[in-house]
Amino acid sequence: MASEKILNQKKEEVSKLAEKIKQAKVVLLTDYRGINVSDVTELRAKLRSAEVEYSVIKNNITRRALQECKIEGLEETLVGPTAVIIGNNDYLEACKAIYEYAKDNEFYKIKGGIIDGKVVSVEEIITLAKLPSKETLISMLAGALLGNISKLAVALNEVKAQKEVA
Repeated sequence: MASEKILNQKKEEVSKLAEKIKQAKVVLLTDYRGINVSDVTELRAKLRSAEVEYSVIKNNITRRALQECKIEGLEETLVGPTAVIIGNNDYLEACKAIYEYAKDNEFYKIKGGIIDGKVVSVEEIITLAKLPSKETLISMLAGALLGNISKLAVALNEVKAQKEVA
């Protein structure tokens, strides 16, 4: 039987992780089998630049933290070695970074995750990761709007020219 001190330590770990999960915009669970320390260091650096935290946490602690947050549907993913990626800002950057890394490393697998409090599948995470960045989407929208405004200006100019002729 574990000592009272160790049990309290584990309860504290669960509480801290549960609080991080509650505040996070994105939580991703990945299988990190088969990658070496230098690869993990490189991944952590990419994630740090996106203000995302990468941790290896025992599955039991993660499971209990998810239960404390009343999040269901990820229990089956908590098998084998699991890394927990937690981001409080833009979830797209975290998804993109993990997806790009998983694409380049055949052993690294995305297991599932939580985005804005909703459990998402691997497919949903990959779909989000393939989306263009927010800035690209805004510039695409601006370009589309500018094209329509240009067409309207040409049409109004033609109306004006026809009225001047008549």
